[in-house]
Amino acid sequence: MDIGIYSVNGARYMIGEEPNWVTAQETKTNPEKFRAGVDETIQFELGFPSGAVASCLSTYTMNNLDRFFLNGEKGFAELMPATTYGPIKGRTFKGELTQPHVTHQTVQMEEMSDIILKGKQPIVPVDGEEALKDLMIMDAIYLAARTGERVGLKLH
Repeated sequence: MDIGIYSVNGARYMIGEEPNWVTAQETKTNPEKFRAGVDETIQFELGFPSGAVASCLSTYTMNNLDRFFLNGEKGFAELMPATTYGPIKGRTFKGELTQPHVTHQTVQMEEMSDIILKGKQPIVPVDGEEALKDLMIMDAIYLAARTGERVGLKLH
């Protein structure tokens, strides 16, 4: 729940569609440390109407997997790290990405203060709809992990 939601949101954003199904499997290598109700590793797939599939992994025990990789008909893109603090390194089928390192929390706080204090329109709506969709998908991931079944989604 803590870090897997970044994969869910990233897949939705990069594919530009809402997933219509999910499968998932939970793995525990240390059930004493990760007791019932505490996630260690969850692997999940999100299926999209276009046929795209996002294969995701959320884990607290496998090191050096903090990566986002997109592979498509016209090329690929990769970001490392995907969810932790930068600097972020990236590359695409066209070559290395060269962006200056910025502390994203600072940018986020400045944008939020401009929305509140200056009436700036947010780039992404702040009505909670996107977060609600992410959480509905997370619930479906947990259900799929519990049941071993593909779970259908209707987010529209």
